[in-house]
Amino acid sequence: MNIKPMLMRLQSAIGSQDLIEQMVLLPEPVSQPYGGAKSTKAVNLVVGYNSSPKSQTALDITLCIAHQTRLATQKQVTVHVVYVVDDHQNINCPDFFNMTDANSGSIAWNQLKSPAVALRCATPVLPQLRAKALAAQPCITPVDLFDQADKILWQARCLAEEWGGAFIAHLRFGCIAAQLRKVVESEAADVLLLGCNSSNHPIVQKLDCNFPCTVLGMPTMLREAKQV
Repeated sequence: MNIKPMLMRLQSAIGSQDLIEQMVLLPEPVSQPYGGAKSTKAVNLVVGYNSSPKSQTALDITLCIAHQTRLATQKQVTVHVVYVVDDHQNINCPDFFNMTDANSGSIAWNQLKSPAVALRCATPVLPQLRAKALAAQPCITPVDLFDQADKILWQARCLAEEWGGAFIAHLRFGCIAAQLRKVVESEAADVLLLGCNSSNHPIVQKLDCNFPCTVLGMPTMLREAKQV
């Protein structure tokens, strides 16, 4: 998908003349990603989220892009929020983060097809997963990463309530860059948005130049505009 019109609409709305140059951390791939299987009737936007102010700005901008894209193209636009529990966060139980969902290695809170109810009818899967994890790894305590992840993704859902469109929150475990890539590939995403503002950021460096979609960052001017 050509994302230039998407960014031009955002640039016009914000009133910046060089927004595109500031936001693009990794350009659109030259070769056709996803083996040509990408649907032309749907747009998937993925945003890395960890509840930090920078990631909140990234989510805000993602929702703005989604709204503008839906109005301009009449396509279905889905926003995917991804929170990755880094495997370095639990040095006592490193094998715990190798335990993945039987199908995809992630948990999707909202798999509902109806955008109107997607935010209000999320299936509570964390209690079952928490019980499974504690049984497999006794060193994991109840007040730990699962509670944190639940709060973070719940916050993302609350921030996205005004969007009113299709919204899916993913919880994944492992290397942040690797898990972001897996979600982008599995969802055939058009854009990945991150809260960082430089292509020199460690996560962007790990994504490398063969990433299957454009990667956008959040310039300082966007974060400052959000605070005004």
